[in-house]
Amino acid sequence: MSTTHLLIRHLTRFVYSESIQENIMELRMKPLEDDRQHCNEFALKIRPKVDLFSYTDTWGNTVHHFNIPQPHNRLEITSELKVALREPPALPSDLPHSAWQQIDEVANSDFWHFVHNSQFAMQTERLKSFSAELALERTDDPLTTLRNLNTAIFNAFSYDQAQTKVDSPIDIALAARGGVCQDFAHIMIALVRGLGIPCRYVSGYLARQLNESSDERSAEDESHAWVEAWLPDLGWIGFDPTNNLIDEGRHVRVAVGRDYADVPPTRGVFTGGAETELSVGVYVGETDAPAPDSAELLPTMTWQASEPRPDSLWQAQQQ
Repeated sequence: MSTTHLLIRHLTRFVYSESIQENIMELRMKPLEDDRQHCNEFALKIRPKVDLFSYTDTWGNTVHHFNIPQPHNRLEITSELKVALREPPALPSDLPHSAWQQIDEVANSDFWHFVHNSQFAMQTERLKSFSAELALERTDDPLTTLRNLNTAIFNAFSYDQAQTKVDSPIDIALAARGGVCQDFAHIMIALVRGLGIPCRYVSGYLARQLNESSDERSAEDESHAWVEAWLPDLGWIGFDPTNNLIDEGRHVRVAVGRDYADVPPTRGVFTGGAETELSVGVYVGETDAPAPDSAELLPTMTWQASEPRPDSLWQAQQQ
């Protein structure tokens, strides 16, 4: 099996309209370690300088966190890593129909969190209508069903960054029939869980492969999101409805959870009444290619923080 070696740089910059007094932040940027991927190097550079701590969360993700107790008007976080991706074993063409029974025997015990509603992956009326439109049922075996659903979502939605925001419920994308990778992942998770198959959200990066026959449409200068579904004898298998792909060794898995709420690359709060502008840039390339500097990476996106609650001195911020 082949191995792909990637260099990834992820730059995040928060600029505040006035000096803020304190900033508490957590990061999920270090890739997961398993038999499919190995992080050879990982470094975080943060300005202003901070004391950095880490822990492992409920889902097995590495979480770095820090506090900036002194006044500042900008925060810059740079993650740089080198990762080796091993090509996974080829999937079978299908599974026996008895795989449904095997899933039912373990879903509500071993995988309870991944078969029930979560914050962004909900069974809504619009979702039920979309499921009916697709005639989504347990007719084929689970693997065939997931392959077909992955393609159906790809065909049903346009990739349109103007349709949704980071905290949009799935009904927004369902109504517009457009959105981004996060929306498509949440929609697929909700549909797969509706079938009783354990399904989780994955955040990370995609080493894009652009050619004339490629269907890939996710932005090359951003992080990525897709889903993993658990199948008997196969374990967690990655499906990417944004690009109509199955994870075959080009998806870098950074964090997993019930949905996006469990895995944002950055999440924190600060004190003060400042407005926030967020800029994010991502580079993914082979390790023998030089990574661009910060000026080439930024800006790719801006975001304005919502108004804080009247009774709160803290404002939320996340990527």
